[in-house]
Amino acid sequence: MKICIVGLDDYPQLAGLKDAKYVGGESVQHVLLARAWRDLGHEVSMIVHDHGQGRVTDVDGIRAVAPYRRDEGIPVLRFAHPRMTGMISAMREVDADVYYQSPAGVATGITAWFCRRNGKRCIVRIASDLACIPGKQLIRFWRDRKIYEYGLRNADLIVAQSEQQRTLLEQNYGLKSEVLDMAVEMPSGPQPAKDIDVLWVANLRPVKRPEVVLELARRLPNVRFTLAGGALPGAEDYYRTVREAASSIPNLTFPGAVPYTEVGTMFSRAKLFLNTSEIEGFPNTFLQAWVRAVPVVAFFDPDSLIKQRLLGHTATDLDDMIGAIRRLLADDAERQRIGERARAYAIAQFGATRIASRNLEMLGVRDASQVLRYGTSG
Repeated sequence: MKICIVGLDDYPQLAGLKDAKYVGGESVQHVLLARAWRDLGHEVSMIVHDHGQGRVTDVDGIRAVAPYRRDEGIPVLRFAHPRMTGMISAMREVDADVYYQSPAGVATGITAWFCRRNGKRCIVRIASDLACIPGKQLIRFWRDRKIYEYGLRNADLIVAQSEQQRTLLEQNYGLKSEVLDMAVEMPSGPQPAKDIDVLWVANLRPVKRPEVVLELARRLPNVRFTLAGGALPGAEDYYRTVREAASSIPNLTFPGAVPYTEVGTMFSRAKLFLNTSEIEGFPNTFLQAWVRAVPVVAFFDPDSLIKQRLLGHTATDLDDMIGAIRRLLADDAERQRIGERARAYAIAQFGATRIASRNLEMLGVRDASQVLRYGTSG
């Protein structure tokens, strides 16, 4: 089949650009799926921003089509051109059978509209619980939220990350979705020494609450923390504020943005992985930790997986989180038992080939000649 992933921010991850300012979790997922679909024999394309690589490039057998630069066009007017017209032109040029899109945004609506108009199939993946709550999506303009909601209602298949998201979509939009695990890249090679006690990795923005890490490091002066992440476009001032505060805490290392190719090693060096968000989807970082036998300590627990499968600790408040960090760092044997349990679970459940195949099966597609209509609401 011909499959196209609409992920405008994906090119740095696809091409392994070391100077990328940030790489989001969705880009990690998109590239893992693209490679898995390629390896399964499908023809895979991606629609991405132009970073100077040219309109059409080939990266390891995956075709990347770049209709415009992120900052191209006149403000306000560029919504229509080059963004909308450029995306539609690129999708028409690719002429795929199936288009896969995330995260929530205008691209969701444009992708679904194109597929409806041209007899194509559309998969929309939910990347955050907020994407399921009207008015709470991380989408700036009312107009753009409505375009996103149009995309939800006109997708052939909505893929949720958790039962929580499936319930929210049903309650708030009356839409059916299918829950599917995410993919994880398996580590290879020798594992480094564990010289990071507690690791935190994410793009720095308020919803991720990196300031909680600063407070934890102040209250646990004998614990070695590493807080890694880059600035999102438009959040540079917030990034600088966190960086300046981190510089005054001696037991906190702040490397800034770390290339994806190096993040795996950082996870392998960690004894514990920390997540301080109160709301998420299903963080890629949980999988990156678990597949390396690193327990997760977090406030957010998707479908209570951490608690039910004993994969770390779900904290109720800051004091509870501090207690869990102290306890797990002091008990090597218990931490290793949790880590091995987490690694076995990640390997069994989150292989990229399995996830890629399941997306098409849920859509009702099992081979290139079989394109069945998937029932949707809206």
